[in-house]
Amino acid sequence: MKRIQAERIAKQYGKGDSAVTALNEVSFTIEAGEFVAVMGESGSGKSTLLSIVGTLNSPTSGRIMVDDVDIYALEKDARADFRRESIGFVFQNFNLISYLTLAENVMLPLATIREKRAKKRSMALAALDRVGLAQKADRLPSQISGGEQERVAIARAIVGRPPIILADEPTGNLDTKTGSEIMGLINTLNDEGMTIIMVTHNSYYAEFANRVLRVADGVLM
Repeated sequence: MKRIQAERIAKQYGKGDSAVTALNEVSFTIEAGEFVAVMGESGSGKSTLLSIVGTLNSPTSGRIMVDDVDIYALEKDARADFRRESIGFVFQNFNLISYLTLAENVMLPLATIREKRAKKRSMALAALDRVGLAQKADRLPSQISGGEQERVAIARAIVGRPPIILADEPTGNLDTKTGSEIMGLINTLNDEGMTIIMVTHNSYYAEFANRVLRVADGVLM
């Protein structure tokens, strides 16, 4: 189980007179197993916050504590291990590699794991089965719909069974019906114990979460 604490997180881009403040001393706690939506207008800092929690973007100051471990105090390799073992990412634009099959896309987070390829494929097929796409494992992303591509992105996020899922506008490119189906799938993962942090600008999808954090101009409201 992973408890996440953000302590006075600040992020600036640039220096001097040209410096832009994306986050200004944001603090919050997310308990293990929670489903939290992060809402805000475009440019409010919500995606920056998600990337910092996911160790993809170092804060200018402040700490992210996960189960009392300061993840930005870890050495680079240890932080990469933490990210691989503990976090699954779901992106708005799917970020699937066009020339890889669905199974091969889902296997990507397993690249550094010392397992035989057959074992990794088995794990990928199990993840695809969770999202209802095992029968399409050998198709290319261009051969499936947008909603199915988002399901593949979720399968890729959960293939290593991480305790934390970070989702950045996972329904942003989907119609309402398909978006609701994706939210139902994310809810199921949360019911199974995964901690979910989801960035969204859509109040309807935010209602699926247990709690909403609102960000405006880099400040937590």
